[in-house]
Order: sequence, then structure tokens, then C-alpha cells
Amino acid sequence: MKRAADFSKALVDYDRVETAIKFIENNFYSQPTLKEIAGRIHLSEYHFQRLFSRWVGISPKRFLQFLTKEYAKQLLEDSRNILDVTYEAGLSSPGRLHDLFVTCEAVTPGEYKSKGRGVLITYGFHPSPFGECLLASTERGICGLYFVKDANRKRVLSELEFSWKNADLREDPDRSRKLVHRIFNPSMVNESAPLHLILNGTNFQIKVWEALIRIPFGSVVTYEDVAIKIGLPKATRAVGSAVGTNPISFIIPCHRVIRKTADFGNYGSGTARKKAILGWEFSKICMEQRT
Repeated sequence: MKRAADFSKALVDYDRVETAIKFIENNFYSQPTLKEIAGRIHLSEYHFQRLFSRWVGISPKRFLQFLTKEYAKQLLEDSRNILDVTYEAGLSSPGRLHDLFVTCEAVTPGEYKSKGRGVLITYGFHPSPFGECLLASTERGICGLYFVKDANRKRVLSELEFSWKNADLREDPDRSRKLVHRIFNPSMVNESAPLHLILNGTNFQIKVWEALIRIPFGSVVTYEDVAIKIGLPKATRAVGSAVGTNPISFIIPCHRVIRKTADFGNYGSGTARKKAILGWEFSKICMEQRT
């Protein structure tokens, strides 16, 4: 009973934060006040400030500054200074905040062609800091992580079914609950056992997804940067397409790819969620730097 209540509260909290972010997005140039933003989600300034700071770790005002294009430009410039080292050295990020240690495996050509025939996939719906998500895995590793958009579970389940048309899909939230807790808990990133990902895609898509994993926590790169890193500098559009079909959100951090104009660009689960994740990562780095 308590677990269900916590689940419901987490979803309500994130829905309020996402609504606030969307309001900021649509009214940024008028620089809305704390009172105006709080009023949009029917909370007092005091309660909104507490909710937002508890969720993201920084104040709404600081987060508003993060959402500006100028800050995005600065982030791009800062990222470029460390990307070469990061891509060569593997997964890393400032301070003690290291990315999840991930081992990627591609399905075999036969498995890819059969779309998962004979494969058992278990899945569950769970709360996360960014709203409800669906996590799916096989005995070999995680094969899908999707954020539920507009409370439409069927839509994300259909995405999983499309990627693994012939697999045996079974709902088993008890099996995926511990994984979800580990994925969204920065204090658990140094677990000794790596997270295994099972990637079902073309050779090109897998190459792009593996490049994304090496983008440091809290940093951003452009689609052009990714194209260069995989050795195909003219394949920016194809890279964008591969980024858009990423089947394992957050772990494969497609949210860290933005346009070279410093616009945050599209995101399958909504641009507000993309900004929420980047802001959350940024806040963790800020807190890390203060300790």
C-alpha cells in the first residue's frame, strides 16, 4: 500500500515539475517570476520552491538560468575541452559522479533478423525522477528503457513490441525494480557488477549508441560531434536518426546531444523531460563541486 502511495506521489511531483518547465520554455523571454510559475501548477511560492528544490537539487531560478541558450553555448564550449579525453579514456564525469559502468552487446545477425524469436523479455513500469518509465530486460541484459509520455503506457509498450516483434514479453515488475533503483541512484554508480545492455539495431545505430555512452555526465555535444567521433563527419542526419531511435533512454544518454545552435532540440519523451534530465545532472555536479 505504501509503495503504491509513493509511486503515485512521485508521478504527481514530476508532472508538476514538467508542467513548470514547459511554462518556463513557453514564457522564457518574459522571465516569469516564481509566483507566476508556482501559480501555473496551483501551488504557493513556498511549496513550489520546496518541491522543485527537493526534486532537482537547485532552485527554480538557478534552473531557469540553465535553460537559457547562452548557458547551453557555454556548456558546449566546456564539453569540447574534455570530450577527446573522455572518448579515449572511457566513461567519466566530474568528481565522484561517474557514469554507469555499461557493457554493450549487440544481438547476432540471426537474432536481429528474427526480431527476438525465442527470447524471453520481462518488463515493468516504475517511477523515476523523470516520471514513469518502462524497463525491459532479457537474461543477457537490459534491452529497453522508455519514459511514459502523457500517461500512455500502451504507446511505450508498443515501441518495445515493435523492436522485439517475435519475443515473449511478460510483465514482471519485481524483477526490474532493483535495476530501476540502481539506474537512477547516483550513489550506486560504483557497483562492481556492470550493467549489461543488449542492443538491437543496425551496425551504424549501435556505433552511434556506443558513442553516446561516452559523453560525460552533465555535458552536451552536438550531432556533428558524434558524427566526427564515429569517423563519419558527413553523416550528421543519419546520426540524428540513430539518436532518435535510441531504445534505452537515460543509460544511453541521447539527452546529452543538442543542436550546434545550442537549441536543445527534440526528444522522444518530450523536450521538457530532456531539459529536466540535463538540469538534474547539472545540479548533481554543482552539489559535487560544493563537497
